[in-house]
Amino acid sequence: MTKSMAGCALSLTITCLIPAVVLAEYYVAGQVGVNFADRLTGIQGTGNFVTQTGPDLDLKNAVLYGGKLGFFPGNGAMGLELDVFNSQPNIKNLDNIPGIPLGVTNVGINLLLRYPGPTFQPYIGFGGAALIARISETVDVKSDTDVGFGINLLGGLRTFITPYVAVFAEYKYTRGTLSFNEAFGSAGGFSGNYHAQAVVFGLSYHF
Repeated sequence: MTKSMAGCALSLTITCLIPAVVLAEYYVAGQVGVNFADRLTGIQGTGNFVTQTGPDLDLKNAVLYGGKLGFFPGNGAMGLELDVFNSQPNIKNLDNIPGIPLGVTNVGINLLLRYPGPTFQPYIGFGGAALIARISETVDVKSDTDVGFGINLLGGLRTFITPYVAVFAEYKYTRGTLSFNEAFGSAGGFSGNYHAQAVVFGLSYHF
C-alpha cells in the first residue's frame, strides 16, 4: 500500500469515527435503593479448613447507593456504562454465633441496549464486575477484604423530565463468589456464593 493510499484510509477511518464521537450521548447519574441479598451458599473452608463445609449464611437487606457514568456512541441504542454501588448486607447471627458485618462494593462495566425514545427509554444490560467485599472483626473472625469477579444483569426505565435530566427505576441482579481467606487468621477462612437482587431509583444528567 502506498503512502497516499494509507493516508486516504486513515482519513476515511477518522472521518467515520468523528460523527459517532461528536453525536455521542454521555451521562452521569446518582442512585439509591435497597439490596435484597440472598444467602451466602456453598460455604467452604479455606486454608486449614479446606475440607470443611458450613451451613448457608443469611444476609440482611441493606440500603444501596452509588453512581453511574454512561456513553452511547452516535446517540444510538447500544452503550457502555460504569456502574458503582455499595451496600452493607451484614451476615446474620447463626444460632448462638454472632453475625459478621459485611460490606460489598460492586464496580461493574455493563453493555446496555435501550429504546432511544425522546421521553421514555426502557433498557436492559449485562456485564462483569469487581466485587470488593469486606468483613469487620468480631469475637469469632478477623477483618478481611476480598476482590472477586461477579456478573451483573439489569433492566430499567429512564424517563426524561427535561431534555437533559431524567429519572430512572432499575432492577439489578448480581452473582459472584466471596472468599475471606484470613477470616480465622493464619489458620484459614471461608468462601461462599453471593447472590443479590436490588431495586434502585436515580437521577441522571445527559450531555
